[in-house]
Amino acid sequence: MSEDASERIRAIVDGIYRSESRRVFATLVRLLGDLGIAEEALHDAFRAALEQWPKDGVPANPRAWLVSAGRFKAIDGIRRRARFDALDDVAEQVESIADETQALDGEDIEDDRLRLIFTCCHPALTPDAQVALTLREVCGLTTEEIAAAFLIGAPTLAQRIVRAKTKIREARIPYEVPSPDELPERLDSVLRVIYLVFNEGYAASSGESLTRHDLSSEAIRLARLLTELLAEPEVMGLLALMLLHESRRVARTSATGDLILLHDQDRALWNRERIAEGVALLERALPMPGRGSYCLQAAIAATHAQAPNSDATDWSEIVDLYDLLLAADPSPIVELNRAVAVAMRDGAQAGLALVDALLARGDLADYRLAHAARADLCRRLGRGVEARDSYQRALQLTHQEPERRFIERRLAELRN
Repeated sequence: MSEDASERIRAIVDGIYRSESRRVFATLVRLLGDLGIAEEALHDAFRAALEQWPKDGVPANPRAWLVSAGRFKAIDGIRRRARFDALDDVAEQVESIADETQALDGEDIEDDRLRLIFTCCHPALTPDAQVALTLREVCGLTTEEIAAAFLIGAPTLAQRIVRAKTKIREARIPYEVPSPDELPERLDSVLRVIYLVFNEGYAASSGESLTRHDLSSEAIRLARLLTELLAEPEVMGLLALMLLHESRRVARTSATGDLILLHDQDRALWNRERIAEGVALLERALPMPGRGSYCLQAAIAATHAQAPNSDATDWSEIVDLYDLLLAADPSPIVELNRAVAVAMRDGAQAGLALVDALLARGDLADYRLAHAARADLCRRLGRGVEARDSYQRALQLTHQEPERRFIERRLAELRN
């Protein structure tokens, strides 16, 4: 095979790795029953693809080929280690894997990632471990990317993931979707993790790009599966919230990747199909008992999405919804968002007083968006020195290039 053809196959394998590796991994976990063995089998399968596809061509169903290759690589590995283990145990393990006859494509594979996320979000794991493990195993983020999202060191995060995997193995946590009776009590942690995955895709914690469409799309896909499984109001509310946010994705950056604030976005670019779907889900969820913070956040997003322009936004409605959200799920970030809405309804001075009170409490001292919000309110009030100081603090806390460029432009405008 020519060098150009080999490079073409390698590019195909790289593309399939980006788009399919976590699905392949989830199915290998089901077949092999162990996260560590499945991870090794995944990499073995892709190495085999790099060796065989240039000679044999790309298979018609690459995902199924990779799952099958990974399974047989795992069996070979178990047999190679046989001399260190009891032969009966090895034979039983090999037979268990080899006898797996479920289809390697279709609904089982599509459901495997849902099984995996419930495993990663099992209540036997700590909340931090649930989130870290899901981002690593379900979404394929690197340890460094997750550590940046958590604002902790990569070695600490790596230890957290290792401990979580050990807990799953030693506690024999089942790789399954819980029964209908167990499902509601397991739901909160799963929804929280799905939304964190979405947020990392919608506003990446670091890097050259504002968004990571692969992550936000994956979170939406997981929420769709969950909605089919359990049509609870908060499940529908979360899906509605993500669809409404995602509807604005194209308008949030310029052609050069620069950040565009909500007020300045071209609403003609907003995806009306996603907005319609999100609003329809919300209308189903709101009348149901058990609605909570995700439904309220979706209602806020819908108020923005349905306004024909920024000036027509019903800021009084948004402030009222934030009041309900604070009662349902109080947090400093919700207070910050409410303060910004108050500034839009009652003026920058009213909003600034609320932001200053928040920062004085120390809750958001290291939260870049709190300092960016204060800077913007000071800028609007003509308090240039304070605006510059707050922008500088926000810049120190920002690890994302589009945000950095936006703040630097604001600082240049203030200097001029």
